Amino acid sequence: MTRKYFGTDGIRGRANQVITPDLALKVGMAAGLIFSRGDHRHRVVIGKDTRLSGYMIENAMVAGFTSVGMDVLLLGPMPTPAVAMLTRSMRCDIGVMISASHNPYDDNGIKLFGPDGVKLSDDVEAEIEALMDADLSPKLAASGDLGRARRIEGVHDRYIEFAKRTLSRDMSLDGVRVVLDCANGAGYKVAPEALWELGAEVISIGVEPNGFNINKDVGSTAPTALIQKVHEVRADVGIALDGDADRLIMVDEKGRLVDGDQLMAVVAESWAEEGRLSRPGIVASVMSNLGLERFLNGIGLELKRTAVGDRYVAEAMREGGYNVGGEQSGHIIMSDYTTTGDGLLAALQILAVVKKKDRPISEVCRRFEPLPQILKNVRYRSGKPLEQQGVMSAIASAREQLGAGGRLVIRPSGTEPVIRVMAEGDDPELVAKVVNDVVGAVTEAAA
Repeated sequence: MTRKYFGTDGIRGRANQVITPDLALKVGMAAGLIFSRGDHRHRVVIGKDTRLSGYMIENAMVAGFTSVGMDVLLLGPMPTPAVAMLTRSMRCDIGVMISASHNPYDDNGIKLFGPDGVKLSDDVEAEIEALMDADLSPKLAASGDLGRARRIEGVHDRYIEFAKRTLSRDMSLDGVRVVLDCANGAGYKVAPEALWELGAEVISIGVEPNGFNINKDVGSTAPTALIQKVHEVRADVGIALDGDADRLIMVDEKGRLVDGDQLMAVVAESWAEEGRLSRPGIVASVMSNLGLERFLNGIGLELKRTAVGDRYVAEAMREGGYNVGGEQSGHIIMSDYTTTGDGLLAALQILAVVKKKDRPISEVCRRFEPLPQILKNVRYRSGKPLEQQGVMSAIASAREQLGAGGRLVIRPSGTEPVIRVMAEGDDPELVAKVVNDVVGAVTEAAA
């Protein structure tokens, strides 16, 4: 399906160039019309991260929603999973998160949730796109039927309490020294507070947003600062969220990274032992390491793979009846509690396992040895390089060389003009060779 505005995770692009006030206004109008179902007073909840452009986009979306008669509840800076939770909790018809996730401050984006707190399907996004390009003036509300907007207080406390209740009442993090990196993003208030209330000693970094520094040398995609701080204060664990706090990575007490694959392995194994898995397996994207799949198979669990994007993982979980899923990048979805990736909730579940086993993070969170995996990106300007004969031949040759002992994943990015080439296998030299071969072919085709 070719889409004009929506990508892998909502609409994303350069603020005030791609994500303009006009675009945001149209999204608000179109989404408001589609989700104005029934004769009740319709409401939308809007959260955002800490980017400067969030003010501009928020106000434009308020104008769009109110113009079609929908009331707006403004949350201010809040994590994406909190917006999903509050959409359901506050009985709203739609939820909006203004964020470009792990991207730099000069990008921004719009993520939409239905009344169930679930990200919209491709079909609903296509409906919104069609309305965005239509003349909506005949559908605007009458002067007396315009929506109202107001800011909601106390939402931080509601989300913190929600997160804490995912743990047993007797769970305490007393004695755990945590370095928490909030990426100068949406979780900078709620995440440190939640960990502190559970008894942890919290050393926070990335909690001084200024509109420009979100994800800048901090956060889950820039873990160097976290690793250094863990060493400096001799912490038991480091936790890094991304800009909208819907994903995380961790660092053990030795300063080694723990990615989403290892975290999913910990949760899957622990929940299987406790009889908490709704099905004997979990869901992950095609980017998850083959080592995870082998580990799960070894303990009697399956790994169902999906396209890249946590909403596709969530869809497969709902369709297949799974209650754990995620991505190597750190989106962890536990559908017993939430409808989307939640960095804070995932961290709490991992820390609960660590406390239960009374062993260091380096032992608890190293469940398997990952296979050598290489990912390279090729930027292109236009066209369809993957349909070129030379590229198709290189891909076919690479897959033949890897055989059954490896995997090759080629995919265009859903958020930027980039083709991602990933391979993994038992032979690191062969993995490097096939990636270079395919990258070379794609680069030549994209020139």
